[in-house]
Parts: sequence; C-alpha cells; structure tokens
Amino acid sequence: MAEDRDTEARWYVVHTYSGYENKVAQNLETIVENRRLQELIHEVKVPVELVPDIKDGKEREVERKLFPGYVLVKMVMTDDSWYIVRNTRGVTGFVGPSSKPIPLTDEEVDKLGVDVREVSLDYAVGDNVQIMNGPLEGFIGIVEGIDTDAKKVNVKVSMFGRETPAELDFTQVKPL
Repeated sequence: MAEDRDTEARWYVVHTYSGYENKVAQNLETIVENRRLQELIHEVKVPVELVPDIKDGKEREVERKLFPGYVLVKMVMTDDSWYIVRNTRGVTGFVGPSSKPIPLTDEEVDKLGVDVREVSLDYAVGDNVQIMNGPLEGFIGIVEGIDTDAKKVNVKVSMFGRETPAELDFTQVKPL
C-alpha cells in the first residue's frame, strides 16, 4: 500500500465484531472529527430497517441491522484512511483481499440506498416523452406523474385509439 489509490470517495464495507457496529461507527466519526479527516472519510453508516415488535401486548417500531457485523464507510482510499479505519477498535478488516479493499459498485450502492443522489430530469408533468426501451419502445406518451423516490415516471400512451397508462423507469424515456 505504498501509493495513494484514488481521489474519489467510494463506499467500502468494513467487517466488525458482531454487536459492535454502532460503536465502530461512533469511534470512526470521533476520529474523523478529532483529526480533521473529513476530506478522506466522508460518511459512516450502519444500515438499519424499522420492524414492528410486539412486547407486553404493545406494538412498536424497532431498528434492526440489515447487515449485522458490517459498517459502510464512504472514503477516499489512501494509506492513511486505510490505516485509520483498519485500526479502529472493533474493526476486523475490509471486505475484499487484505491488501486491496474492494469498493461497492454504483449498482450495489443504488440497491442498498446508502447514497442519496439528486436526479435531474429533462421533462416534467404534461411533457411529451418517447419511450426508449421495453414493450412500448418507440411510442410517444404524456407524463402524468413523476416518483423521484422510486425513480419511476407515469406516462399515458395512446395505443389503438385508447389511452393506456404505463409506469416506466427514468431511463426508459427521453424528452421530445
């Protein structure tokens, strides 16, 4: 690990002792703050989901770790950042070969929902769009609604003299 590897912050998966995920995340955030390493280590997350739990006849929402034993770290991989994360109490190592941790792919990051990315669209409700792929490829429709969270667009397509609604991904349509 002689040279700095990359200048772009990527998401890496860090393996921890089971039950130490929150402590590792807290320790890493403290180290980053104290040593002013915000340009190297950008974000630390322990992915959780809310699940219903019934205790004493009462239902309440409880956080459950999606990946017990793992913490996600968005960082610029350098010798210094690798050393800091690797030697944080509770960390057993990075996911990947020991000499070169493997960052998550953009597809994996999207599926995990750890990175919130702004989506800019070239169309709005009421605009005409052309469908680029799928069973309706080549058809032109009118945008009825846009769901940025699900990355879906609702389009009304005129087929065989009838208006037919279709829900498509953002990538399946382009503005006219």
